[in-house]
Amino acid sequence: MYFTDRGIEELEERRGTEQISVSWLAERLRDFVDEHPAAEGTVDSLASWLARLEDDDELDELSGAGEDAADADSGDDGG
Repeated sequence: MYFTDRGIEELEERRGTEQISVSWLAERLRDFVDEHPAAEGTVDSLASWLARLEDDDELDELSGAGEDAADADSGDDGG
């Protein structure tokens, strides 16, 4: 487990059964950046990644890459 997984696990344990809107999430991300300006680039990257996630999956399916591309992305980089 990576160190950052602790926060992810806490989020899942505390709020894993809740359903939220993307608008609510966007507001919380803005609030977080307001409190932690140094994290702006990381939060922006995460938001962009989440926004494009489904588009990438659809493109992979159309190109026939599908699972092969996902497996390559999740490969072990030795770390």
